[in-house]
Amino acid sequence: MAKILIIDDDDGVCKVLSRMAKSEGHDVTSVLTLNDGLKALRSVGFDVVFLDVKLPDGNGLEMIPKIREIPSSPEIIIITGFGNPDSAEIGIRRGAWDYLEKPFSPQRIILAIKHVLQYRESNHHSLLPFEMKLKGVKGRSPRMKECLNILAQAVGNDSNVILTGETGTGKDFFARALHNNNSRASKNFVVVDCAALPGELVESLLFGSKKGAFTDSKESKVGLIEQADGGTLFLDEIGELPFANQKAFLHVLDTHQFRPIGAKKEIKSDFRLISATNRNLQGLVEKGLFREDLFYRLNPFTIVLPPLRARLEDIEPLALYCMSQACRRIKLETKSFSSNFFSFCACYDWPGNVRELFNTIETMIFQTPNEPILFPKHLPEHIRVKVAKTSFDTDKTKQDKDGKKKKTAVTETFLSFQDFRATTLEEAEKRYFLSLLLFTKGNIKETCRVSGLSRSSIYNFLKKHDITRNGWQAPEV
Repeated sequence: MAKILIIDDDDGVCKVLSRMAKSEGHDVTSVLTLNDGLKALRSVGFDVVFLDVKLPDGNGLEMIPKIREIPSSPEIIIITGFGNPDSAEIGIRRGAWDYLEKPFSPQRIILAIKHVLQYRESNHHSLLPFEMKLKGVKGRSPRMKECLNILAQAVGNDSNVILTGETGTGKDFFARALHNNNSRASKNFVVVDCAALPGELVESLLFGSKKGAFTDSKESKVGLIEQADGGTLFLDEIGELPFANQKAFLHVLDTHQFRPIGAKKEIKSDFRLISATNRNLQGLVEKGLFREDLFYRLNPFTIVLPPLRARLEDIEPLALYCMSQACRRIKLETKSFSSNFFSFCACYDWPGNVRELFNTIETMIFQTPNEPILFPKHLPEHIRVKVAKTSFDTDKTKQDKDGKKKKTAVTETFLSFQDFRATTLEEAEKRYFLSLLLFTKGNIKETCRVSGLSRSSIYNFLKKHDITRNGWQAPEV
């Protein structure tokens, strides 16, 4: 039995879908707005979400990333009566499972649910049954779990893998994890920075050269491809590989044979290829800047690494990992972080991603050798300024939006009923959980028993109201 959530402002559609799903024995909840949908998702672990596009409080397509960050990571099926190819593309690219136009037949809905559940079941059991070596690869977010799942599948074979994502998202860490957990781990891991290859020497560096192949060439040189024999060849920034050299490399990829410059015979190299890029290779193919046949040979497995701003819950484990590594390297006592450090970091967009975070943590460590705790104050000035300005801009935007609604002196000083209800509920929820933790002395198991909520629901509410297990206090009366 699956837990299914329907988010659609048409009560009739909700009833029809509910009836179809319940006839198959599934547990169904339906809501009429995005806001209510998100509240339901934060309290219950749903498997499937049927999501309308045009809703009273927003566009369903824009909500897909938030839904996918929910701990249960439900699969999303878009349902709409205003379908068009562009919105279908947006939905799929943002991670929707399927895109259905109204009206739809019972068979279509039942089959969609069946296929989603089959996928989730196989996905649940697809991780390899061993402890992977994941040096530098840290994260607990749904997006990172998806990447780790693909990583686990890819390490068990020698298929080519391409890693994509913004600069600094950790593609090099993933490449090394692919090598270290593969049967080739004892052999060479050869890194080729395609962006740094001098155009006139690309083939000699990759393929090697024989003595006398060039003027003043007094000895033979082993190329990077030959060095990777038996191991892994990592082509970083493969989108920068000169077009003129792509055909030659395609031949190597197809045959695993190549001819060093000046040699009479081809030689073999048994390597596993991993490539990485921060560029849109498909776009380069369409512009004629990257060979289409090479593009398709690169990616039996594709791992798309999300930017850090899309997985803010991973900041803490990444920072702790960086802290332990840096302090061990410089033989310094490991520091701790203040209770508000990570919530402050979550307000920054980290354009440099994991690389920027690591550099920031290391800089803070070097600048505070005698301080045992790191506070937001220790962060670089440009980060603190950006967070302050973002906070100001957000408040100003809210004021501007409210200003359009304020038409009388009364509404300037009195909340609308909707705002009053939302504010009161938030305050009541926080007071409840503070009192509950006081009553149970912070024991989560006892907290679950008394409240009737699951452990994951308790943690979601504590996170929502910024309540820590060790930092709670009795609410004021």
